[in-house]
Amino acid sequence: MADNNSVLIGRKPVMNYVLACISLFHGGASEVLVKARGRAISRAVDVAEVTRRRFMPDVKVKEIGIGTDQLAPTEGHDTPSNVSTIEITLAK
Repeated sequence: MADNNSVLIGRKPVMNYVLACISLFHGGASEVLVKARGRAISRAVDVAEVTRRRFMPDVKVKEIGIGTDQLAPTEGHDTPSNVSTIEITLAK
């Protein structure tokens, strides 16, 4: 799957990302990857569920991947920090 079928979740409202997923599906994508890390993980789950339950009941959750990214130390800290990540693959 190409990276142009990815929706990166941030701080915007859930419906903005749901619209992005729906647009990708209507544009011909058979799969959409919803990616998030840190505090945005719960929003990514909400996006996947709202897309699937309210707007596109024919879409299924194909795969869920979780992991951890290690970020470089920030100013004032000596050790790198770990951030949780999630990737949810939605497929028609």
